[in-house]
Amino acid sequence: MKTSFFKHIVATLMLFGTVAVYAQFPSIQYYRYNDKRGVNVFETSKEDTVKYDGLKLRVGGDFSFMFQGISQENDLVGDTLVELSNNFSLPTANLNFDVQLADGVRMHLRTYLSSRNHTEAYVKGGYLQMDKLDFISPGFLGGFMKMATIKVGMDEINYGDTHFRRSDNARAIYNPFAGNYIMDSFTTEPFLEVTIQNNGIIGLVGMSNGRLNQKPTAGDDGRVFYAKLGYDKQMNDDLRFRLTGSLYSSSDKGTRDYLYNGDRAGARYYNVLEGINDGGSAFLPRLNPGFAYHTAFQINPFVKYSGLEFFGVFEKTSNGDDATGGSFTQLGAELLYRFGTTEQLYVGGRYNSVTGEFADGLPASDVNRLNLGFGWFMTQNIATKLEYVTHKYEGDGWNGTRFQGAKFDGIVIEATIGF
Repeated sequence: MKTSFFKHIVATLMLFGTVAVYAQFPSIQYYRYNDKRGVNVFETSKEDTVKYDGLKLRVGGDFSFMFQGISQENDLVGDTLVELSNNFSLPTANLNFDVQLADGVRMHLRTYLSSRNHTEAYVKGGYLQMDKLDFISPGFLGGFMKMATIKVGMDEINYGDTHFRRSDNARAIYNPFAGNYIMDSFTTEPFLEVTIQNNGIIGLVGMSNGRLNQKPTAGDDGRVFYAKLGYDKQMNDDLRFRLTGSLYSSSDKGTRDYLYNGDRAGARYYNVLEGINDGGSAFLPRLNPGFAYHTAFQINPFVKYSGLEFFGVFEKTSNGDDATGGSFTQLGAELLYRFGTTEQLYVGGRYNSVTGEFADGLPASDVNRLNLGFGWFMTQNIATKLEYVTHKYEGDGWNGTRFQGAKFDGIVIEATIGF
């Protein structure tokens, strides 16, 4: 067996050993629970429900294990794609630290213990979140901080709402399906953002340098501005309505942009579209437009009436380089029905499509995917999913590549733990 296999086993044992040591999980202020209680939570609440009584450390983790039964093909002459088998994929694990540092101040840090792209331990990132500024002086900007949340760190930025429902390596408990969106708007960058929440109204402004790997050398001095405006309200006991619009704009000083290429863990659906001769990528089958700088916006409606739930995506990104051009549009729609005494069961589907051109004048490149699935929260911390997925590449833009007429379909079974 490969040495990396033993690393995964050791990492998993360490993860669950940590659980044994920290059998009691302290309550943390302004925190999104890393289990079923965190499902359909977006920005953390401004409700001050936990009394501060000193420094607290909450150690948690995630574990995900998938069985994949997928077949694939394309239209090129000859057998150009690897043959997939029905088998288990690499288990993934995260280690999470959440620390209450002061009243209204906490820190989050996540490490990927094992992932598709990094079989070794890899720090995803972390941030400091401030919901009070009493550490400066008691009541400092108290009226403003009743509405405001300040976050600073090297972690995922709050652009769009899809990142709240995606799988973050092993943290798959929020995602009703196995895969993330085709154009996966997720990146980890140094950022500063301020969020305002007041009577259902949400406003956010943030800035980043647009870099994934940091080094203080000249030549890549881009800047990113992003913002969000929305409304999220529990109308009555049965109905919740949320609608947000997000904007992302990177400057022409950047040499490349990571908004759709920032997940270092790797994508789901292992080894799909991998060529026999040229290999594949740990980031397939997601689509990265590859624009060095661009402007993107994403609109997300979310409606939950009793057990019926809808989440939508309309997103567009346009190349900032007018001489080259190119743009892509993404559509997504999830319809779920959650049922059971605690809505521990759900059934539903997701449709996702991306259409556009990598540059002006090139043929269209289309990708579409359909997921149908069933899920069961066996406990608050354990969930299982059964999914059927079909994914297709269409349009002349793929001609001459291994994506020409390519498609894959099959089932995925996933078990995930979050605490």
